[in-house]
Amino acid sequence: MSTHDKHNFIREDIDHLKSENLLISIRTMESAADGWMMVDGSRVLNFCTNNYLGLANHPRLLQTAKQAIEIWGVGPAAVRTIAGTTALHLELERRLAAFKGVEDALFVQSGFCANQAAIAPLVGKGDVIFSDRLNHASIIDGCRLARAKIIVYEHNDPSDADAKISEHLPQYRRGLLVSDGVFSMDGDIAPLDELYEVAERHGVLTMVDDAHGEGVLGHGGRGIVDHFGLHGKIDVEIGTLSKAFGVIGGVIAGKKLIIDYIRQKARPVLFSSATTPADTAACLAAVDLLEESEILVEKLWENARYLQQGMQSLGFDTGNSQTPILPIMLGDAGIAKQFSRSLFENGVFAMGIGFPTVPQGLARIRVMNTAAHTREDLDFGLDVFAKVGKELDVIPYWTFDNLNRMS
Repeated sequence: MSTHDKHNFIREDIDHLKSENLLISIRTMESAADGWMMVDGSRVLNFCTNNYLGLANHPRLLQTAKQAIEIWGVGPAAVRTIAGTTALHLELERRLAAFKGVEDALFVQSGFCANQAAIAPLVGKGDVIFSDRLNHASIIDGCRLARAKIIVYEHNDPSDADAKISEHLPQYRRGLLVSDGVFSMDGDIAPLDELYEVAERHGVLTMVDDAHGEGVLGHGGRGIVDHFGLHGKIDVEIGTLSKAFGVIGGVIAGKKLIIDYIRQKARPVLFSSATTPADTAACLAAVDLLEESEILVEKLWENARYLQQGMQSLGFDTGNSQTPILPIMLGDAGIAKQFSRSLFENGVFAMGIGFPTVPQGLARIRVMNTAAHTREDLDFGLDVFAKVGKELDVIPYWTFDNLNRMS
């Protein structure tokens, strides 16, 4: 019998992750996502979740989900193409298409699944994908599954995208340019108008992942395409219902011809069970709320501006953020982990982010404020960041003693 330890490589890799301060420690949520949460037995200010508009625990979504269970049960028990498509799914797709100003929409299990579902039907072997260097992992995985050639262009650089397309497209059957809309770790916005012009010049398909733009950018949270006035021009918009909408699920939206084609080809649609009635109905309630009022979107942006100005006045580096995603740049992964632990001990839940989620040397605390936070919540958070920043020598002493609240 072999005495070789077949699991030793796992132990060695875990030891390496520990030594580099890269081992992920997962905290346990003990209450619903909201402005404040119970986490690992402590009540803490929540700066962690993507619950931009505070809808994850909204009474109207809760009630709608409960009613859907009474009518439809807890699960569809089938994939969409066999016996899993309900009237709720069709109504949500119709409403999402109308909300986003597109011809059609397809609702799938998650935003991650949406990228896997959409890319492979559009490009494959013999084709080429032009992808932003900082695109989300779900885009990267979707591109790999498509088995097309992947050419990376420099982050948010339309000129480099243009050069790469000019150089490589003639060697392939067709091309796809794909970018995040809002980049989840840095909070910056893709220059989608310029990228569209580049793609249009070369005749390549366009796709944007609007996961962090829906409910945030554009009129009443209608997303990055609305933000740039590109309705009817971008071929495919990918979105998620798990962030600003507060529920779960992904959406593929765009021209009807393309969405109908993806319905026929998308493997998550063909081989994975449909979303639950409760989730689907709650998503519909979220669309209702966004169509009825812009108050939550306006509150989110008011909070975002206040918190960013407050962090900058303390001396923190907030990177290139243009959105409510606020990176507090620290560089070293060990410092980021220690900073996060100290924040938690002082009543603020904000996780340290390091490699491989972000490049080596660019570790940070990612702060996610929401419409669920009050001005008092934000002031509490700023005070704690000031205290921890001073203790860890991340910010100078004088900024801690002279914190000025922004009007």
